Amino acid sequence: MTLQVCVNGVRKVLEHPGLSADELVSASECARAVEAGADSIHVHPKDAEGEDSLHPADVARWIVAFRRACPGVPLGVTTGAWAASSQGERTALIGAWESLPDFASVNWHEQGAEELVGHLFDRGIGVEAGLWTVDAARTWAQSRQASRCLRVLVELPDIPPEEVPVRAEEILSVVAAAHPRMSVLLHGEERSAWSALDFAAERGLDTRVGLEDTLRRPDGSAVSSNEELVRIHLGRVRDHLTGGPE
Repeated sequence: MTLQVCVNGVRKVLEHPGLSADELVSASECARAVEAGADSIHVHPKDAEGEDSLHPADVARWIVAFRRACPGVPLGVTTGAWAASSQGERTALIGAWESLPDFASVNWHEQGAEELVGHLFDRGIGVEAGLWTVDAARTWAQSRQASRCLRVLVELPDIPPEEVPVRAEEILSVVAAAHPRMSVLLHGEERSAWSALDFAAERGLDTRVGLEDTLRRPDGSAVSSNEELVRIHLGRVRDHLTGGPE
């Protein structure tokens, strides 16, 4: 099972000491999470103000820094529509990238997603299809691009932990019916984060953990870093497999 570290997300720097607008600081933070056991990376490149950016210069700075800090580790970036002023600008910015990630996440519910996916494939960039809802999963399942995706991201929102299994199964059933061999990475955010991690482990699915998805340990206390989140999750997986303490 792949464990991806989701380094920062759209969070503001002031939300946590482990977050930074400096790509070198963030890359160093990520390297410790990789050393702890993460084997894939998802990052949101930032501009000088700490906002998500798709600008070629910003993306290049972050990719170069992360490649140096984590050589050989698969590296993915966001293509979130919020990081551009329009669909056209988003496509143009990504088309101008010179430093390329291994893969990029595309939220299938966003306008222009299929067109963007085509551009990414043309550039040799793998695609993670972000499926936030059953409707998005159905749209993805009907797409000619679906079978070419590296994996799907089943992304569960900030919902009560007890709702995670039902919400996850709804989306997973659509994916399995359309493309039963498709790789799936399932994760949650905030309240659903740890429940989603446990669900993924029980189902043998790829998953992710990091400051993008949660700033807290399973007991609700503040976590110190991406590295700690990785270590906690892997410890819980070991306990689950060996029947050790919860």
